[in-house]
Order: sequence, then C-alpha cells, then structure tokens
Amino acid sequence: MNNPRVAYLVNQYPKVSHTFIRREILALESMGVEVHRMSIRGWDNPIADPVDLAEQVKTYYVLKQGVLPLIKAAAGVFKESPKRFLRSLACAIKLARRADRPWPYHLMYLLEACDALIWLKEKQVQHVHAHFGANSAEVALLIRMLGGPSYSFTVHGPEEFDKPEFIHLGEKVKHSAFVVAITSYCRSQLYRWVPHSHWNKIQVVHCGLEPDFHQGELPPPANAPRLVCVGRLCEQKGQLLLIQAAHALQERGIEFELVLAGDGEMRPAIEQLVARYKLQEKVRITGWISSAQVREELLQARALVLPSFAEGLPVVIMEAMALKRPIISTYIAGIPELVTHGEHGHLVPAGDIDALTHAMADCLASKPESLAHMGELAQARVLARHNIETEVHKLHAHIKNAIQTGESQC
Repeated sequence: MNNPRVAYLVNQYPKVSHTFIRREILALESMGVEVHRMSIRGWDNPIADPVDLAEQVKTYYVLKQGVLPLIKAAAGVFKESPKRFLRSLACAIKLARRADRPWPYHLMYLLEACDALIWLKEKQVQHVHAHFGANSAEVALLIRMLGGPSYSFTVHGPEEFDKPEFIHLGEKVKHSAFVVAITSYCRSQLYRWVPHSHWNKIQVVHCGLEPDFHQGELPPPANAPRLVCVGRLCEQKGQLLLIQAAHALQERGIEFELVLAGDGEMRPAIEQLVARYKLQEKVRITGWISSAQVREELLQARALVLPSFAEGLPVVIMEAMALKRPIISTYIAGIPELVTHGEHGHLVPAGDIDALTHAMADCLASKPESLAHMGELAQARVLARHNIETEVHKLHAHIKNAIQTGESQC
C-alpha cells in the first residue's frame, strides 16, 4: 500500500513538554507518511521553541472558532447518519458514568468528534493516532463510532494509571486498532485493565531521540558542582524533596548549584521552601525554556537529578543520557528499564530524602573520569533502546497494519 495518511490528535499541541510527539511526527514525515496535526486546544499557548512555532501553524484546532461550528458539525453528522450519531451519543453517555469529569464534558467530546470527523474526511485521513489515554483518546473513539477511521493511542503514564476506571481506559483499548505503551511497565499496567483477549493490541514503542540531538562534540560532565532537574514543577516530579535534599547538602557544607529547568503549579511552594532554607544563592529556577536551552543546561551540568514519585519514562532522562550525563533518579515505573544503578548513575527509593542526599553528594564528590565513564555507558544504553528511526518504523508498521485490516473488513 502507499504511505498512509494519518492524523495526530492531541489535547494540546504543540506544548513545551511534548517534544517527543513532535519528534515522532517529523520522523514519520521523513518516511513519507502524510501527517495532519489536530489539537483540541493550544493555539494561544506561549511557545518558546521556534520549531514548535512552525508546528503551531500546521495544526488544526477544533475549539479555535468556539462552540457554534461544533453544533453545526454535529447537526450535519446527525443528518447524514442518525443511527451512528445516536449510537455515539449512547457511547458518550456511557463514558460519562463514574467518570472523572461530569457528563457535559463528554457531550462536548462528541461535538468535537463531529467537527473532527468532517475535517478528517476532507483530508482523506485513513487512521487517527492520539497521544495520552484521557480526553484525546475518547474523542478518537467517538470519531470511530461516528464512522471515522480506525484509531490508536499512546499511553505514557502516570496520569492514566492514577484513574483508569474513571477515564474508561479499558473501553478505549477495546475499540482501538492498537495501543502503544512506551515501556514494558506501561504495558503491564494496561494489561491490568483489559481482558486477556485484548493484550495482543498493546505494543511497546519507545519514545525516540533524533541523531541531531546528540551529534557533534560533547563536553564531559561539568567539573563545576552543578546538578540540573528538568521538568514541570509539580507534585509527581518530587522537586520539594529535592530542595530538602539540597538543604541537607548545605548543612553538611557541600558545595553545589541546583538548576530547576521548568515551570508549573508548584513553583510558589518551591520558591517558599528555597527561601525558608536560605538557598537562593544555590538554587535557580529558569521557567519554561526551549529545547535548545534545555540541552545547554544539561551540557553545563554534572548530572541530571529527577526524584520523581510517579512517571512513565521521562524523556529528559533519555536526553541527558544521550548527552553523556549520569542520572540520579528513582526506582519507579519505566526508569529502571533504562537506567542501571551504579552503571549509568544512581537510583534511589522514591520519597527517601537520605538516599537522595547521599546520591547527590556521591555524584558531586565523584572524579571526572568516573562521571565521564558513566556518561559513555549511559549514551550507549539510550541510543540502543531509543533511536527515533527504529521506534517510528515499529509505529509505522502498526499503523499500516491497522489500515489494511480496516480496509479488508469494509
């Protein structure tokens, strides 16, 4: 078959924390796949990265013109096929039961699906791939119920696994052509919520790194006692614990600099704790920065530290390893599948301040040649498991198979 016409459906795109989606789209396009971007919202998101600005221009936004066009689209879909529309309405009502959001949201998802269906038909899209298992996956399911193309979705965690019953994760898997899990751990969690008969739908496709990110001369880990934490400032990333560990380092008289690259809802609480411990000279918060700036912060650091409480597999860990930087993180989710303690850095029990402090102190005291050796091993490990071309070829094969299966069933 010719290269497929695919639509990517994301709740918000582009977004500073969604560079892995952009990489996936661009890699598919480099293989000749025609990819159409569709997002529910995000046309007015502040964009720091020039590449994301280019992506924003290419994206169709379902809610950009307001609700009235959605109502008009729904009326047209109902007129064309009342039976399908009513069946989809019944499905939306079913998904609203015991859901994390009240029923009006699910009726809105149906309206969004109607608008998206018309746009997808105009573009002659053969398959929809959504990222994340919540809102966007539900819209993809409803598009399918309305007579649209087959769909698949990528599950990252941890949010999907915090409330699987309330986002009806099993129902979304049931109607999908296939589901992508980004790690074996992620796949195991999906197995918990679907019958064994649907396990064959769940495929592991890792997030990937493009060669340009890590090519060229890379400096060894910094001699300066600088550690960097990259990610949204939120409860699950554990930055408050990190500040407590930084305070413990200060109490011991250990020299360090800690950079928090990112922003988010926990920033005020983190800044208060930094002030309480008088760490203003030691801790710097950058706010949202571009991918190029993240790369530069990693290159200027001795190691990446990410004391997460809940994760899927953080892309920034992959990025830091590709740049030959050791990792300090936690024994949770998919992280131990990539990072080996003592070989690529340090893994500690999540929530253990003493263990985190010890790991940070050990990293700061390590000899440059030891850090460089860890960095070399880290890069070899991540490039072997997270090559964007290898992983997107897997995804491409699953999409082509879904389209062929759908066509044979018509």
